[in-house]
Amino acid sequence: LGGPDPLDYVSMYRNLGNPALNVPEHWHYVSFGLSDLYGDNRVHEFTGTDGPSGFGFELTFRLKRETGESAPPTWPAELMQGLARYVFQSENTFCSGDHVSWHSPLDNSESRIQHMLLTEDPQMQPVQTPFGVVTFLQIVGVCTEELHAAQQWNGQGILELLRTVPVAGGPWLITDMRRGETIFEIDPHLQERVDKGIETDGSNLSGVSAKCAWDDLSRPPEDDEDSRSICIGTQPRRLSGKDTEQIRETLRRGLEINSKPVLPPINAQRQNGLNLDRAPSRKDSLESESSAAIIPHELIRTRQLESVHLKFNQESGALIPLCLRGRLLHGRHFTYKSITGDTAITFVSTGVEGAFATEEHPYAAHGPWLQILLTEEFVERMLEDLEDLNSPEEFKLPKEYSWPEKKLKVSILPDAVFDSPLH
Repeated sequence: LGGPDPLDYVSMYRNLGNPALNVPEHWHYVSFGLSDLYGDNRVHEFTGTDGPSGFGFELTFRLKRETGESAPPTWPAELMQGLARYVFQSENTFCSGDHVSWHSPLDNSESRIQHMLLTEDPQMQPVQTPFGVVTFLQIVGVCTEELHAAQQWNGQGILELLRTVPVAGGPWLITDMRRGETIFEIDPHLQERVDKGIETDGSNLSGVSAKCAWDDLSRPPEDDEDSRSICIGTQPRRLSGKDTEQIRETLRRGLEINSKPVLPPINAQRQNGLNLDRAPSRKDSLESESSAAIIPHELIRTRQLESVHLKFNQESGALIPLCLRGRLLHGRHFTYKSITGDTAITFVSTGVEGAFATEEHPYAAHGPWLQILLTEEFVERMLEDLEDLNSPEEFKLPKEYSWPEKKLKVSILPDAVFDSPLH
């Protein structure tokens, strides 16, 4: 299936599987065009044979073949084209273990398979081409409960569990859109493995793009010289290039679970565009189109705040327990980067070095970037108070949580609040 643009091309094959490994017959889809097909700078910049070819990867997908099906369905190709178009437009790359929150059945049916995990294709090994190296990342359809488990723990751990359940993927992680049960309903013992993994390892999700905002409650609302919120009737202050780079580095280093977490210094320089935890990337997902400084970086002072109000939509707010239990209780950090502006909120634990928030001044801001330092004792209390965030079906918006003695307030608001032109 293809069109005039290289990213439109997807090849479709009938794969007989492997009966000896209990791998059923299925349809195998492979994209081409994310990697460099020409080597003449026509689509991708040619950087040599030793580096990545184009974006360095192609997407694949394995769909269970239904009885009597003589031709492959075309919707997986359209899904892959959508992901490829996102990569081309944003220049963000995917890596094994990543997840994609789709929030809709992948085939537009009534299926429970509504999200995706990414992993190495079990058959297609990385290849060296005249234009660089290409790896093959396979899309794996998952249920909402499995996506949440991947967020709370890590994508690779959930993928390994899916491999052990034949109807949920098996060794080649074949997606069955008719699967009606999660792996935890099929085998309840798998939830225990996830819970143990979260307790032992924490989460390797170091941050998300989100609908979020924050207010400095220690300043009058009309004083917008330094306060950072959703600014009504004014032009919001933008992140400087150096601040944007530090937030990128914050997420890049978030997966370093075997060493002491360290936030990069404010004057950190980009390390040749390399992602320290993942494969080389053209542009990190926190690249801000408005990152050019309106105000010189050196003139934006770091401010200690007395009281703050955090605002999240429901989807972002549901990740707060993950941030607290899976990250901060393991001595790490977690960043929310606004998708509607330059606002960023980073939660840090006392074990994170390089933060400008301290135990003495737990709320600190550098321009529109807020850091909040939470002690382990306070994290445990917040987890108790925020327990209802784990039951979204019983959740009514707006919802407010407040800790007056800590001068901290958290609001969970409808999406429309963040989508308003005034915001």
